[in-house]
Parts: sequence; C-alpha cells; structure tokens
Amino acid sequence: MEYNRLIDRKAETDRITEALKRENTQFIVIYGRRRIGKSTLIKYLVNSQEQAIYFLSDTSTEAVQRSAFAKSVATVIDGFDKVIYPDWESFFRSMNNQLSQRIMVCLDEFPYLVKSCEALPSIIQKLLNEKILKFDFVLCGSSQQLMHGYVLNRQSPLYGLANEIIKMQPIAAQYMREAMECDAVQAVEEFAIWGGVPRYWELRRDYPDTKTAIRKVLLDPQGPLMEEPQRLLRDDMRDTVQASTLLTIIGNGANKLSEIASRAGKEANSLSEPLGKLRDLGYIRREVPFGDNPKKSKKGLYHINDSLLRFHYQFIVPYRSILELGKIDTVMQVVEIQLPQFIGQCWELLCRDYVSGNVIDGIAYNVASRWWGKIFPPEEKDGKMVELDVVAESIDKKHILIGECKWTHNDSADRLMETLEQKAKYLPFIKKGQQVHLVLFMKEAPTYMNEEAKILLPEDIMQ
Repeated sequence: MEYNRLIDRKAETDRITEALKRENTQFIVIYGRRRIGKSTLIKYLVNSQEQAIYFLSDTSTEAVQRSAFAKSVATVIDGFDKVIYPDWESFFRSMNNQLSQRIMVCLDEFPYLVKSCEALPSIIQKLLNEKILKFDFVLCGSSQQLMHGYVLNRQSPLYGLANEIIKMQPIAAQYMREAMECDAVQAVEEFAIWGGVPRYWELRRDYPDTKTAIRKVLLDPQGPLMEEPQRLLRDDMRDTVQASTLLTIIGNGANKLSEIASRAGKEANSLSEPLGKLRDLGYIRREVPFGDNPKKSKKGLYHINDSLLRFHYQFIVPYRSILELGKIDTVMQVVEIQLPQFIGQCWELLCRDYVSGNVIDGIAYNVASRWWGKIFPPEEKDGKMVELDVVAESIDKKHILIGECKWTHNDSADRLMETLEQKAKYLPFIKKGQQVHLVLFMKEAPTYMNEEAKILLPEDIMQ
C-alpha cells in the first residue's frame, strides 16, 4: 500500500510549507519514532519543490557519507561531487556559495551523521548563527533520544535555533477506515492491533485478513515485526533491559507502581525515571481516576499505550519459546480467545478520545478519563467498588457525561443503562446542579430497547 497520500499529515505539511514561504531561510527539525512516516513526509515535500536536495544518512564513515552526500548535491550543483571535501564546514560553505537560488536541503537520519562526526551540530550552529545560508535546512531523525540530545536539549549547540520543531505522532484511528478500506467495526479491530504507525498498516495490507496478518507479521519468528519492540527501545532507551522488563511486567497485568516495583525487585522511587521516559515516548500511560490531581494522586495505574507493544507483551513475550519452536497455531488459539477483550480495551480508549474536546448534543466536553472508587448505596454499608469507562465534565461545568463501553455481541442496552443509572446516583464527584448524561458506547446497535438511551457506535467514533 502506498502512503504518498500522506494520510492525516496535512497539519505537518501545511506548517512546513508555510515556513518555507517566509522571507528568511528556515531551520526545521522533524523527529518521531521509527516507521512513523518521517521519510515519507520529507520525500513528499522534496518532490513538491522545483529543486531540493535529499540525503539519507547511514552508519558509514564521515568521509564516505560526505562523498555520497556530494552526489546528491550534484543533482542541483553540477560537478559538486568532483571535489573532495576535508570536513563538513567546507562542504556546507562550498554548497552554499555555489547555490544560485534558495532551495531545501534535507538530512534524513541525522543522528547517524552525528555519530560519525560529533562536531557536526556545532558546525551547523556556526553556519546558522552567521545567517548566510541560502538554503532551508531540514533535519530529521528516528531516535527520539538522540534527536533530543543533538537538537532539543538545552546543552545542545542547536538548542533554540530551529524555526519549526515537528514531532510526528501516530496517525489518528479515524483514518484506519480510509487506509484499510473497511467498515468502522473492522477499523477499531485493526487499530487495536496495529495502532497508528503507517508502516504497520502497509504490512497488514499485504495479507487478505487480520488473522493471517497476525500470524505472518507478529507471531512468526521470521515476521517483520517480531523484533520491532526491541528496535524501538534500542533507538530511545539507554537501558533497554530495564525498559523491556517494565513493559513485560505491565503487559502481564501489574498496573500499580508498588506491584511493578515488587515484580521488578526494585524500590518504587527508583522507577520514576524509566517509567517517566517510557511515558514521554508514548509507550505507556499513567491513569488516575477522574477528578484526581495527576501529580498528587496515589491511585495511578500504568498501562501500555502503544497497540503493537501491548500485543507483543501480552501475546508474544509469554509464549516466545513456543513460537520459536514453530507452534504458531498454539499461540494463535490464545490470541483468538483473548482478542475480543484486547480490542475492548482499545475501544475504551477510542471512546474517551472521541469525547475529549468534542461537542456532543450541543455540549462541549473537557478531557475524558476513567474513574474507579467506592460508592455508598443505602444497602452497602461498607461501600461498593465500581469502575466507569468514560467520565467527562463539560467545559462550562454544568454537565457531566458518564459512559459505559462494550465490545461484545447482543448486549442488553436496557440492562446496561439501568446499571449505569444506579452507579450515577451515588457518584461522589457529581456537583450539585450538574446535569448527568448517560451514554452507551457499543459495538453494535441493540435489536430491542424499552427505554430511550444515548448510544454511540463505531460509525460515530471512527468518523
């Protein structure tokens, strides 16, 4: 599947295109996890220019890379590759002096280039500060850790010099229907497994159905994504063993910090930094009940936030030895049994994302979250623990939405609504005078309902 269309990349292309129209030449930094579509975006931009230079760095030596880069420059400056350049400063100054018009120069996988020449950021800083460049300079890299160190860190020579810094995020779930040419229900199921990474979508499209793709791409020891989590961690974490250990523990159902620390054999306070790093990278998230202060709450629960990582640590890591023996069918049986619940967890996230910042029935809602805690109905003297999948307060604080998410067949909407109504009566966070709106987020419309109820389906969430 070709992603020349740049599904859901309009914001990035518009921002860069507008920057390139400014009077002065621009320094633009683009970064994000591997396979997120950075190179595709850059190539799209390069091809949209009348003239541009693109160079993909690799792990070869400094001299070899300069020679290869010179060949790319020679497509714009005739004979540029006929000269041997002793260092990067002379290379860039020579290129700049010979340019007859303003063009865009893109350096892809910039961290590889810096590994072969640690002085390169300082050289670029010097050129930028002189304000003599005739070209727009675009740096791009997959290693979020290295890009942060080379460009975004306060100690970096390039800190504060970029005109635009663009961190590319996963593609929104709503674009899965377009990419996979499928209905809304299948789009939810596909997104739960592949997430919002364009390259994963391409790999999925190579197979006729989801189960075949799971077997060939994810479970097969020779599959293209079997080692993907390790590659991601190597890109962005200094201690990959600890990071993988934490993801394994969380993937196995330990969500409280105390549980994670106990299973890891560590003090809880020693895990703040590695867990924080995994959160910053978007690989895990920390949830607190609705209304709690995230910084002060002691009820925080950790979950794997990335679809592929969630699948890997739930279905692959525990059965890796079996898979290496070629027993894919055995593990596939486990996947098929647990997949509806696995998809259901993603459905909850998609429903909360849908409510957050959205206008529903004329009411604009703030960020949605979960809630768990005790309610005290008259018949329950010691209280009763309940969980709510979706809770969101309106921007004007006059309304509150309470939602239940279900990803199963033939659910009784009447029964679900009655249960939700009973919970809502005793919720401690509902303010006096607030109007409560109960919503069911269901996989399919109920065949029969006695009472009117607000029901949202995949067609609503994935539009």
